[in-house]
Amino acid sequence: MKTFNLPDLGEGLQEAEIVTWHVHEGDHVVAEQPLVSVETEKAVVEIPSPRSGHIEKLRAEEGAIVAVGAPLVDFAEGPRADTGAVVGELEEAAPETPKPPAAKPPAAPPGQVRAAPAVRAAARERGIDLSTLTGTGPDGAITLADLGPSQTGAPLRGARRAMALNMARAWAEVAHATIQDAVDIDPWPATPDVTGRMIRALATACRAEPSLNSRFDPRGPSLQPMETVDIGIAIDSPDGLFVPVLRDAARLSTADIREKIEAFKDGVARRTLPPDAFRDPTITLSNFGTIAGHHAALIVMPPQVAILGVGRMVTRPVRALPLSLSFDHRAVTGGEAARFLRAVMDDLEKPT
Repeated sequence: MKTFNLPDLGEGLQEAEIVTWHVHEGDHVVAEQPLVSVETEKAVVEIPSPRSGHIEKLRAEEGAIVAVGAPLVDFAEGPRADTGAVVGELEEAAPETPKPPAAKPPAAPPGQVRAAPAVRAAARERGIDLSTLTGTGPDGAITLADLGPSQTGAPLRGARRAMALNMARAWAEVAHATIQDAVDIDPWPATPDVTGRMIRALATACRAEPSLNSRFDPRGPSLQPMETVDIGIAIDSPDGLFVPVLRDAARLSTADIREKIEAFKDGVARRTLPPDAFRDPTITLSNFGTIAGHHAALIVMPPQVAILGVGRMVTRPVRALPLSLSFDHRAVTGGEAARFLRAVMDDLEKPT
């Protein structure tokens, strides 16, 4: 038989979670037919069949985490086909003793349950039938909180697993430092577009102090200032933290920014954003003040060197917007960080 391995999914991804098989053992498939949907760190990706033939064996169950290059599907003996757009491998596999497919919990009726892959995996592990729950997420989606407390602790999946691994890496690698201030925004309109103004100010500050819009490589070490300002927009969700990237933000109008931000929010809620939407931010914005908090010591995700946090607006005695700039002190001096924050504040102090 021929074995198809999980292909390289790009962006340096090392593994993926099996979300849904679109085929069964014994099925006949044609090249490019949807084979399986997998969840990477931020997106759900559909993998097509690399060839036509009969499915001999599915090598991973739904909910399993599979490393890139690990066996995914065994095809019955037949002529080898062109792999097309898929980068995975078809290779000879040693004979195996057939095993009955593992039992799976009954699936809920199609279209009646909305839940992210991480939620479905947690429900399977706890033996919870999602069709018996009422979702509190967007469009009635079931969230991890809707599953109730776990007595044993469920393994982290999908975006939450990626967040845990990435934050641990960032904390271990980056020399974190934070500078804080508050900017007088009393001249602003009564109902301002805070995120839009912050993006404009952030782009302005990147021009004034380019070192904070850079990538740091510890191997040199070296610092590479980036030509465009590609801002990662931190978006909170029940399934974890997502950071889609606003490309070339300095060239966008206020209307363009608002349209793209709303599209990001909808894409995160529905898990429809492609992997490229999260690729290579040059600096990050976190508007945590929409929930709570004035200041924060934020985590810088390498190879970026800075993240700007926006706190909850206060009136004492004028309207003020708390700002927290966290940066990688390996790449940025305190003076550069302070000048960058001053440039942000100078722009935000303008009435419009």
